[in-house]
Amino acid sequence: MKKRSILFTVNITFIVTFILISAGFILLYNMHQKREDFLLHKRSVEIAKMFLDEYSEHGVTEKLTHDLERVNFTLLLDQNAIKKRLDDQNIKQRKLRHFKHAELYALDLDGKSSIYIESQNFQAILQDNAPVLKETSMSIVIYLAILLIFLFFYLSIINKLKPLKKLNKIVANFGDEEFDFEFLTRDEDEISKLMNEFSASAKKLKSIKESRNIFIRNVMHELKTPITKGKFLIHLPQSDANIDAMQKVFYRLEALINEFAAIEELIAAKKELQKQEYSLEDLVDNAADILMCDEEEVMKAFENIKLHVDFDLFSIALKNLLDNGIKYSSDKRVIVKSDNGVIIVENLSAPLAYPLENYFEPFFRGDDVKSNQSFGLGLYIVKHILDAHHMHLIYEHKDGTNRFMVVP
Repeated sequence: MKKRSILFTVNITFIVTFILISAGFILLYNMHQKREDFLLHKRSVEIAKMFLDEYSEHGVTEKLTHDLERVNFTLLLDQNAIKKRLDDQNIKQRKLRHFKHAELYALDLDGKSSIYIESQNFQAILQDNAPVLKETSMSIVIYLAILLIFLFFYLSIINKLKPLKKLNKIVANFGDEEFDFEFLTRDEDEISKLMNEFSASAKKLKSIKESRNIFIRNVMHELKTPITKGKFLIHLPQSDANIDAMQKVFYRLEALINEFAAIEELIAAKKELQKQEYSLEDLVDNAADILMCDEEEVMKAFENIKLHVDFDLFSIALKNLLDNGIKYSSDKRVIVKSDNGVIIVENLSAPLAYPLENYFEPFFRGDDVKSNQSFGLGLYIVKHILDAHHMHLIYEHKDGTNRFMVVP
């Protein structure tokens, strides 16, 4: 871990804090123990004084016994019991002081405190029956509770900072246009919000990159037809018909440029649809004009229904469906039909070699020769345009006929 990193600083801070908390707890605990020992010592001496004063004058009286019981002490005068107690190897003995020709000792056995009084005339033990306070255990519990809270906050902060490592790796590869990463969280902290925004920006950049690639490849593919026709026309005599055909080529090139710009904006999610009511016939005619196909290649067999669509974009979608239909049909024709608002593009052809969803992927092409002559963008563009219109495409093959259905 680098010494200048945030994680290193956080770890050092928590380690130092942990040491200071532990040292402070030990110091306070020792001070508390010393205070308790002092109070116990003082209490023991006072009880011993009271006992000696009363015992030296009157012996063991009922009043003395009552006074000792009141302070929770028991008197032990049996010499054999006293000797047995003193001979115990586990007993701890500490001299307190000398008082009235008697020596006072503090005894501690199995956590129970006693006062041993030794004089020339007698020996006695005053047993402290007060319940032992579990302050040591309670102090440890408090200390552990503090440590658990401390550890919880430490792990929470470390967990909050973890995305920074991932962000660092992502940013390091960002210059190489590696946008395929996923980071989404519902956390509301600043780092999580930054990562979510960064993830959203990466998706936008990826979409822009894809649209750029599609734009370039689509330009290359679509410009081939008008350029080929233009090159053919310049070698023909300059008749009015040929000049008119040449003008159509340039109109087609201009229309393609506008089409490419619209597709690029749509795929990059920057284009807003300009939807109005248009007739299906106008849309099909415009699609055929963009495709520059002959009239006999597109057969119309539909009711002239109205569609609420973006004219330019929907024409592009139809153009791609017509283009695929003509290119792959056995008779170089497509039939456009309608059925209860569903637009159907039919052609006589073999069924698709793969599921329709595969052709929605950019640059996906089939295995035959004709598919290898395309860039595999037609249905990909169709899907994006239909998605923007909240429509979808259905495919079926029946009786040697391919049917692509645009369903609202």
